[in-house]
Amino acid sequence: MKNEETNSFGSVNVSARAISSIAYEAAVRSYGVVGLASKNIVNGLTHMLVKDPTHGIEVECNEDHINIDLYVVVQYGTRIKSVASSVANTVRYNVEKALGFPINEVNVHVQGIRINEAE
Repeated sequence: MKNEETNSFGSVNVSARAISSIAYEAAVRSYGVVGLASKNIVNGLTHMLVKDPTHGIEVECNEDHINIDLYVVVQYGTRIKSVASSVANTVRYNVEKALGFPINEVNVHVQGIRINEAE
């Protein structure tokens, strides 16, 4: 897999869960992102029972590439296209910086929009 590196000291394997954690931290710190959402209702119910720090992120590691899917909720009044593009770039940069491996795809799925109570 691409998330594995071998050198003279041995090998380093990075799990999909570790990649998800890095992507999660980068995504929630991005401008316009209120939180991450579930891909479907089953995952949403599971998250209510068990708090998972990788909630809303799917990582696919194949022999030749790493793909990341993010399911986000954005703030009302922000430009959705700009927020999605910014999140994708931020996640790609942070994951590639941490791993040293190139990321094939970062797909951002906007699952909802949150409106502030005060507005």
